[in-house]
Amino acid sequence: MTKETAKDRILRVASELFYSEGIRAVGIDRIIAESGVAKSSFYRNFATKDDLVIAFLELRHSRNLSRIDEIKGLYPNEPIKQLYELIKRLSEVILKQDFRGCAYTNTLLEFPDDIHLNHQAALKCRKHHEGLIAQIARESGVKNPETLASQIEMLYSGAYVESRIHKPEVGSENFLNAAKTLIKARLSNS
Repeated sequence: MTKETAKDRILRVASELFYSEGIRAVGIDRIIAESGVAKSSFYRNFATKDDLVIAFLELRHSRNLSRIDEIKGLYPNEPIKQLYELIKRLSEVILKQDFRGCAYTNTLLEFPDDIHLNHQAALKCRKHHEGLIAQIARESGVKNPETLASQIEMLYSGAYVESRIHKPEVGSENFLNAAKTLIKARLSNS
């Protein structure tokens, strides 16, 4: 087992706090205190808070890419099964007690200025993720795969709100059923 580096510890603590409480709500001093590193160590690894936010987004993106790669490995050459497995897993994420929506969307909402580095990084991750869904959808033969991918992402973002209005089970089930309906409609129109 490898020892967690100061940089890894800072990123882990910041990622947990940013996701659970929001980026603007969490200050550098708190991250330093909770990660147990010296201030100089923090700044040696992350020159600014924005650098840390971008690392947080890249970490989330890396995890999402791993999930998609795993799904593709489960169902090689079966893109429709990949698509259904992806929405199934997204629906399961909604059920997690610590689910706070899409980290990219949350960041976009916290940094609405489209020239802000955090906004640009979140948008890049979100569009790349959406593009990967569109690629799977395209390989599945659905009509308008880019639109389908955008709609799946929209449903996923809305599922967070739904899970707060009702129960996580309702948000999860509604997301899964709506996403399946969209996929089936696109397949039948192909």
